[in-house]
Amino acid sequence: MTSPTETPNESSPTETPPEAGPSIEGLRPARSLLLVNTGDGKGKSTAAFGTLIRAVARGWPTAVVQFLKSGDWHVGEQDVAEQLGVAWHAIGEGFTWDSDDLSEDQAVAQEAWRVARELIEGGEHRLVVLDEITYPITWGWIPLAEVVAVLGGRPDRTSVIVTGRDCPPEIIEVADTVTEMRKVKHAFDAGIVAKKGIDY
Repeated sequence: MTSPTETPNESSPTETPPEAGPSIEGLRPARSLLLVNTGDGKGKSTAAFGTLIRAVARGWPTAVVQFLKSGDWHVGEQDVAEQLGVAWHAIGEGFTWDSDDLSEDQAVAQEAWRVARELIEGGEHRLVVLDEITYPITWGWIPLAEVVAVLGGRPDRTSVIVTGRDCPPEIIEVADTVTEMRKVKHAFDAGIVAKKGIDY
């Protein structure tokens, strides 16, 4: 318990609370947005799925294409999303270091991109999440120029979220909002395995 002469926070304030909000004068509405969650920190997919839930709450038709996780992984987000009517496509083959045949993994990634492209160009979904698509792009399994063209030429009402490390600058260039997750500390580095309910 603090004494009458003590303050709960003994450190000096570094800034004062803002007294006015940012000006919205001159801002324009967008029919759709391209968002990118990249960087080496945790939370890229998690943030995308949070936005997905927001879109579902607005009554938007939504879809997810997962480029690494397969249907065998049975992640918790998928269960909830499907109950909410999200079209969920887990088409990946898992971690490359567990693979017996990388050429098969490449073919699966290309199939995932085919599905994703159809979902985007079809224009029926207001939000499409391309989860971990940056990895097969970086590996040369999916043509970057084609991805950029599809993202840049998406239908007016179809927003897209791209997740994954090392997002190519060409995608960042056409994106509207780019967030880089920076790792400050991660439980895995301290020898702690992924926890169900937190990590998947």
